[in-house]
Amino acid sequence: MRTSIIKHFLLGGLLFFSLETFAQQMAKGVVYEDLNRNGKRDKKERVLPNVAVSNGRDVVLTNQKGEYSLPVGDNTILFVIKPSGYMTPVDSNNLPKFYYIHNPKGAQNTKYKGVAPTGALPKSIDFALYPEQEKEEYKILVFGDPQVYNLNEVEYLKRGVVEELRGVKDYEFGISLGDLVGNNPDLFQPYIQVMKEIGLPWYNVMGNHDINFDVPHDSLSDASFKAHFGPNNYSFNKGKVHFIILDDVFYHGEGAPRQYEGGLREDQLEFIENDLKYVPKDYLIVICAHIPFVNHGKHTVREKDNLRLFKALKDFPYTFSMSAHTHYQTQIFIDKELGWQQDKPHHHYNVATTSGNWYSGEPDSRGVPPATMADGTKKGYAVVTFKGNQYEVDYYVSGAPKDFKMDVFLPKVVEKKKNSRASMYVNYYLGGAKDTIDYRVDGGQWVLMKRTETFDPHLLMEVLRWDTSDKLLKGTRPSDPNLSTHIWKAAVPSNLSVGKHTIEFRVRDMFGRTFTTTREFEIAKH
Repeated sequence: MRTSIIKHFLLGGLLFFSLETFAQQMAKGVVYEDLNRNGKRDKKERVLPNVAVSNGRDVVLTNQKGEYSLPVGDNTILFVIKPSGYMTPVDSNNLPKFYYIHNPKGAQNTKYKGVAPTGALPKSIDFALYPEQEKEEYKILVFGDPQVYNLNEVEYLKRGVVEELRGVKDYEFGISLGDLVGNNPDLFQPYIQVMKEIGLPWYNVMGNHDINFDVPHDSLSDASFKAHFGPNNYSFNKGKVHFIILDDVFYHGEGAPRQYEGGLREDQLEFIENDLKYVPKDYLIVICAHIPFVNHGKHTVREKDNLRLFKALKDFPYTFSMSAHTHYQTQIFIDKELGWQQDKPHHHYNVATTSGNWYSGEPDSRGVPPATMADGTKKGYAVVTFKGNQYEVDYYVSGAPKDFKMDVFLPKVVEKKKNSRASMYVNYYLGGAKDTIDYRVDGGQWVLMKRTETFDPHLLMEVLRWDTSDKLLKGTRPSDPNLSTHIWKAAVPSNLSVGKHTIEFRVRDMFGRTFTTTREFEIAKH
């Protein structure tokens, strides 16, 4: 009996192995320099050796004839890892085209559109690259969570953020850090149509609200995302920067007690390890994901996956990463206690969102909600400037002047006293533990303020206005405020002469920059 069971098991295993082997094919092709940009290799266009190509797990370099060969299964995306000095084609929607989907039968039995059947594997899958002059210094745009739940919110995204960036010339490309839509992949296309108006090549990260929630496990959860954007794990180079785009949302399947958590699958981790083999150690490694790399409240991540990721990065002294997801803004420094394997902590920037607090609040004159986030950050977008293998980050509030970096709460009038009971607050939206803020009155001595975790006063007033109104306000009530990590506090100077005074507030940030703003207040007697 036992012998027959073993025989059955072995035969089944051999059959499974043979079927897997049969399903595996070898894809071949060349990478070439498409000088006339016609999408096909002409006789005089040269092939490109030593260019990395991947199937999402393995990474190989093209040989001297520009050729590569990689195994593919029935659900594989092949992609070229763009080298510095080149650009990939973009389609009419400004989406980069650097990949080929091989899925003979297509995505089946999904509620929302998936990849269409691709048929048999072509004899040669070739990747075109356009030569371009590389810049030592350049900027990119970064959006966190556009997260449109309906066509009204698509319009909010357009009027509230996209229109002010239409036709910008100072940026090389843009990227959205996941949650492009809100649980409805049918909205991917309206999102794409709005985003293309910016006029830049635009990369996209997959978020937890971009999932096909009607599938049984994680491997099928990206069916609609791939149909619209291609691979959800890939990389490319620009100057001395190597970008790695990751889908770090691990979906537990329809009906699971915990729907998802932050994590990486084995194939993703292998891709990262294989990819980094061909990246110079003096490049800046920039990882773009959706869920932050650290546990915070209900946002959980699988720490064992992080530890393997950190191990893969241990020999790269220049690293930086970005996420979104939380709908507030935080600067996180990951040190050895969290598993980082270098002496210098890793900087992780959790970017604020273009949807803000889910498009909440009373609409402005354009009909767009202010959507101030629970930490007091106003909705907007980030900008990252790269200089060789160094970087700086900035944050811009949508619809505000470019020099609007902080929100100041200062009483209009206080009583003349030796010691004041009133406090003033500065919410420096981009702030964190490595920044300082001080103030001076009427051009006097600078006095340090104290960074403290507290609620944003202006947001508290806004929520109270909703809750104390005797009639319904237009729009959606904002969420209750959360403790903010980027607010500085000090007592209002009150032992001054009666009359008007000017306070200047100064930010000195982690990148060595200085920002200032001024406010007036009055000292009075009863």
